Amino acid sequence: MNTMAPTATHEYVRVLTIAGSDSGGGAGIQADLKTFAALGCWGMSAITALTAQNTLGVTAIHAAPPDFLAAQIDAVVSDMGVHAVKIGMLHSAEIVRVVSGAIDRHCLPHVVLDPVMVSATGAVLIERDAVQAVVQELFPRASVVTPNLDEAALLLGSQPQNAGQMHTATRALLEMGARAVLLKGAHLPGDEVVDWFWRQGDAQPALLRAPRVQTRNLHGAGCTLSAAIAAQLALGQTLSEAVRLSTAWVRQALAAGALARTGHGTGPLNHGFAPRPMALRPFAAAPASP
Repeated sequence: MNTMAPTATHEYVRVLTIAGSDSGGGAGIQADLKTFAALGCWGMSAITALTAQNTLGVTAIHAAPPDFLAAQIDAVVSDMGVHAVKIGMLHSAEIVRVVSGAIDRHCLPHVVLDPVMVSATGAVLIERDAVQAVVQELFPRASVVTPNLDEAALLLGSQPQNAGQMHTATRALLEMGARAVLLKGAHLPGDEVVDWFWRQGDAQPALLRAPRVQTRNLHGAGCTLSAAIAAQLALGQTLSEAVRLSTAWVRQALAAGALARTGHGTGPLNHGFAPRPMALRPFAAAPASP
C-alpha cells in the first residue's frame, strides 16, 4: 500500500482576525470566523480580550496580556501565513501598540480596521487613551477603516446627524491619516441606509445606498462587515469591490436572520445563509504581498 502523502499543490486563502471574543457568539472573533468560513476562507484568530456578553449587553471584560497577544499573532503568521487581516476590539493603548508592531514586523497585508469602541447595546469597549493610539498607530497602517456613527463620535468628538455631517466626518477621518474610510450610516433614521466610502486621492466619496432591512437582529453586523471585506481582499478583490460585495452580503445575512429569535435582546444575523466551499489557490511559499 502506498502511504505517501500527495504533494501539496494548493493552499487555503487565510484570514486572521485580531479582536475580542463574544461569549454569545454574535460578534467579535466568533462572528469573524463564521464570516470567513461562509465566504470560503480559512479563519485564524488572535484574541485581544474576553467578554462576558449576550444579546442584552456586555457584563465584564478581561483583557489578554499584551505579550500573549503578540505570541498568538507570531505563532499564526510564522507558520501558516496570512493573506488579509481584520482588526476589531482593542481595549487599551498597549494592545494597540502590540498590534501595530505585529503589522510592521510581519508586513501583514490587507489590514481592515474596525474601530470597535461601542457595543450594539451601548457599552464602551475601549479605554480613553486607546482611542488616540488607534488613530496614530493603526489608521496609517490599515487599508480601510470602518467606523459606525457612534465610533465616529468617539474619534471626532461629535456624532454625524445627517448626510452633510457624514460627508464632513468622512473627510475628517481621512485627514486623521486613514487611507480609506467606510463610514456606516445605519444609525441614522430612514427607510434607506447610506454608507460613505472615501479613499485618499478620490475627489468625492462613493455612496452605497440600500433599503433598510427590517430586523431586530443586528448584533455583530459591523464585525461581520469588516470581516467580509478582509475575506474579499484575501480572495483577490479590489478594495472598492470588496466593500461593495461585503455590504451586499451583510444585507443578505441580516434578511436571512430577521425571523429568528436568539436571546432576549439584540440577536445575531445569519452568517450561514449561503456558505461557500473553501477557496483554494496554487500553493506559494509565502502569502502574497500587500
